[in-house]
Amino acid sequence: MKKFWIISLILSLILFTAVIKNSTKKIEDEIFIVKENLQSLKKELGVFKLEFDYLTSAEKLMKYKDLYFEDVLAPKEIQEIKIIEKTYLEKIKFFDEW
Repeated sequence: MKKFWIISLILSLILFTAVIKNSTKKIEDEIFIVKENLQSLKKELGVFKLEFDYLTSAEKLMKYKDLYFEDVLAPKEIQEIKIIEKTYLEKIKFFDEW
């Protein structure tokens, strides 16, 4: 009878170990997926921070305009801005190819 209890104890420990190992593997897989998602979100955050830092301040934009574009850019009123239609752009492209 002692052998039966010892064998059943060993088998139950083996079964218990297998269940724990399987659940641990699933948790590790989930952690890996979350870390991968976190890395991609960190990259996006970096891009958004860069955009926010360099494009939010009007003073910075004016400084960059003066630094890189000098007289090429000029201020315009909202009423002066026109919408360019796609057909117009296609016509320009057609004439550029000639």
